[in-house]
Amino acid sequence: MGSDNTVNAESIALAKARAEAAAAALAAQSAGQDDSHGHGPVSGISNLALTLGALGIVYGDIGTSPLYALKEAFTEEGHVLTVDRINVFGVCSLAFWSLVIIISIKYLMFVMKANNKGEGGILALTVLVMQRKDTKKVRGAGALISLGVFGTALLYGDGVITPAISVLSAVEGLEEVSASFADWVVPIAIVILVLLFVVQSRGTGAVGKVFGPVMLLWFTVLALLGLSKIATAPEILQSVNPLHAVRFFRHETQHAFLSLGSIFLVVTGGEALYADMGHFGRRPIAMGWYSMVLPALVLNYWGQGAFLMNNPGDIESVFFRMAPDALLLPLVLLATMATIIASQALISGVFSLTHQAVQLDYLPRIKIRHTSSQHFGQIYVPLVNWILMVACVGLVLGFRSASNLAAAYGIAVTMTMAITTLIFYRVLTDRWNWSTPRALAVCAPFIIIEAGFLGANIVKIPHGGWFALAVGVILMVQMQTWRRGRALVAARIQRGERPIEEVLDGTGEVKRVPGTAVFMFKDLGKAPPALVNNLRHNKVLHKCTLLVSVDTAGDPRVAPQDRTVITRVEPGVFQIQLEFGFMEEPDVPRALAAIDHAGLDFDPEDVTYFLGHESIIAGKAPGMNPAQEWLFVFLNRGADSAARFFNLPADRVFEVGTQVVI
Repeated sequence: MGSDNTVNAESIALAKARAEAAAAALAAQSAGQDDSHGHGPVSGISNLALTLGALGIVYGDIGTSPLYALKEAFTEEGHVLTVDRINVFGVCSLAFWSLVIIISIKYLMFVMKANNKGEGGILALTVLVMQRKDTKKVRGAGALISLGVFGTALLYGDGVITPAISVLSAVEGLEEVSASFADWVVPIAIVILVLLFVVQSRGTGAVGKVFGPVMLLWFTVLALLGLSKIATAPEILQSVNPLHAVRFFRHETQHAFLSLGSIFLVVTGGEALYADMGHFGRRPIAMGWYSMVLPALVLNYWGQGAFLMNNPGDIESVFFRMAPDALLLPLVLLATMATIIASQALISGVFSLTHQAVQLDYLPRIKIRHTSSQHFGQIYVPLVNWILMVACVGLVLGFRSASNLAAAYGIAVTMTMAITTLIFYRVLTDRWNWSTPRALAVCAPFIIIEAGFLGANIVKIPHGGWFALAVGVILMVQMQTWRRGRALVAARIQRGERPIEEVLDGTGEVKRVPGTAVFMFKDLGKAPPALVNNLRHNKVLHKCTLLVSVDTAGDPRVAPQDRTVITRVEPGVFQIQLEFGFMEEPDVPRALAAIDHAGLDFDPEDVTYFLGHESIIAGKAPGMNPAQEWLFVFLNRGADSAARFFNLPADRVFEVGTQVVI
């Protein structure tokens, strides 16, 4: 076979050029030059539409914090504060400056520029570090990657707690309408949560159309409520002066510090801004924040402060007691709708996070359904959905009030934000080539503030904070075990691999049979075990044989023209590398059908797919401890089949089993 067996130099050059172009594009956008996620120039009307959409999806979590944040700052067990002028001004000042420093400056001005082809979130940020782990500059990046995985796992805890605390806090407003509703708060909250998770399979497209307008109304109401009370005590506007925060800490130092754990609740949802930026782009999110969300939140928090100046005894339900009696029931209904939207945003975020983790091989393959043909990001993950539902209902039954749940809320988000800052620092120095002093000047203030919030939240661990941490630790162990186990399995399989050219050269005369065979195998240049067995036992080779490898790129999406690299091995035998972004669905038949068939004689509708199926057995081979081996074997058995994951037609799949001992 001689020269026919040499790898096509042109294909290698094409692959290299494509990689260099992708790297250049990534470097450009990582420096903040590309955050549009492919939207291109958009008109003013389009920007307004995207901004309205961002109000509904991105700001649901942070937008419902006024329901409970200020109240918990004064009443949470362990740091009950006196409702007096110094404390009210201090808490309102801290709320204002937390929103400005954490959201306006950290996320909108800096972190959201560190996007991966327009996609944000801690996992996308971690990928930016992973992509440079082979260079000396990022020595120690492994620890940061582990932190990134832990931060990702912590967001699952947030995804469980947010729907529970948000819906409970809204439904508790019914107690202000009538005391007879007190016994119905928990049942009503559970019914709302169950219905919310039941309708997930239908997709968010139809419901999403009303998200933006409802949240626009919600933020308008927040602003008007706040203004109505500020008018009665306009001196509350002086809380913009940070000196009031200093006086607050001098006034009740210990309780003031511990109250930071509750004051932090005003910025929960900051990670959601970053994680959801791929849906809208940075500019519409920023427009929504500065034009509507920030003013509405500040006015409402200041309004609550002004109301407390005149009504200190109403701290237990300060938000709802600001409303006139005639408007109380409509406000409760609107708040419930807003919290449902906030919950939907977190649930959708967890679905997207799961999809990314599966694509990056941090979680086993699980069933993922796309609920919209127009919007790729609308997905439904049945297993995750039902686990979230059971966990949320369990939290409501276990804690029974938003105040009790507040003790479990905050620590996971605080830790995630601090981890984001640490990883962002490495992005500044390693990808954007900032000097260490310059990077420290940006990140040090953030990490100091977040360390204060984290320290205040640590005391919550015995009172419920353990739940979010437990979820994070369990998921991190699972992610790291799966990643390590997959690497060990790949290493075991590679021991017996032979180059494809060597296998084909040693087969002698083989019979060519009609049809097309696609052998799915990860390692390009090596002979798939299924092909080796077919040649050894049947002495046949299909007229068109495609050795297909699927790889997940560090980018969220890969352009169709860049998806495929084809290498001719010998007449009728080709290696095909397909590359999908970590936010994409790996549809192999569709990708093969889209190939320019010049030189490839095959019918995409008449293909047999050969898959390897590894039976994993825990043994004495070095690599993982027995407990991790058992966990990996368990996870592997529960993983979705490769045929479904790659969207292969079930009636044209042939599996070849291999036993692997780890």
